[in-house]
Amino acid sequence: MANVSNLSILTSIKKLLGIQEEYEHFDTDIVLNINSAFFNLNQLGVGPKGAFRIEDKTAKWDDFLQGRYDLESVKIYVFLKTRLTFDPPQMGYLIDNIKKQCEEIEWRLNVQIENHEEQEEEHV
Repeated sequence: MANVSNLSILTSIKKLLGIQEEYEHFDTDIVLNINSAFFNLNQLGVGPKGAFRIEDKTAKWDDFLQGRYDLESVKIYVFLKTRLTFDPPQMGYLIDNIKKQCEEIEWRLNVQIENHEEQEEEHV
C-alpha cells in the first residue's frame, strides 16, 4: 500500500472526484478550490505557518501536514470542500450532509490544534 502522505494533493483529490490523473482540463478549477480549502485550514491554525497553496500535482500531502499524523482528516476535508464548490451534489440534503461533515472536521481539527499547542507549552 502506498504511503498516502507522499501522494500528490491534486492527483488524490482528482481521484476522489472521479477524474483520472491524465485528464487535466479541470486542473485549474480544482487547484483553485483546493487552495481555498487550505486558506480555511490556515485560518484554523492547521498546517504550516503562513499561507500554503498548490500550483500543480507536485505538491504532496506531507508538504502540508509536515509529519503530523494527527491531522489526517485534512485530506477528507480538502476533498469535501473541493467537491462542494467544484462538483456539488444535486440533492440538497447531500449538500447539507457534506457541510455538516466539514463543520465537524473543522471543529475536531481546531480541538486537535489547541491540544497540541497546550502540550507543547507544557514541555517548554
